[in-house]
Amino acid sequence: MKLILAVVQDQDSARLMNAMVDHNFRVTKLASTGGFLKSGNMTIMIGTEDIRVEKALQVIRDNCKSREQLMAPVSPMGGNADSYIPYPVEVEVGGATVFVLPVERFEQF
Repeated sequence: MKLILAVVQDQDSARLMNAMVDHNFRVTKLASTGGFLKSGNMTIMIGTEDIRVEKALQVIRDNCKSREQLMAPVSPMGGNADSYIPYPVEVEVGGATVFVLPVERFEQF
């Protein structure tokens, strides 16, 4: 048995949850916040048999796509403000960060 933890952007989470349920995976979502853009994301927990891990990963790949987003840069603290240019910067967001962990014991009550 494996535990899959997938950290996905809020924008992809509902679509991923629906797709997981459609493919008969049991999922639990946890709200979380990303460190880089400080934007909302979801951590999706999926418990599954070893033989279904690749199917779960394919569902994640199909529903969590990376995309470009404009971000306003943060002004420097205490630095020289003369060299600071406050233009939006294009960054890549979305996709999924996935961890697959072994499960030693599973019980359901």
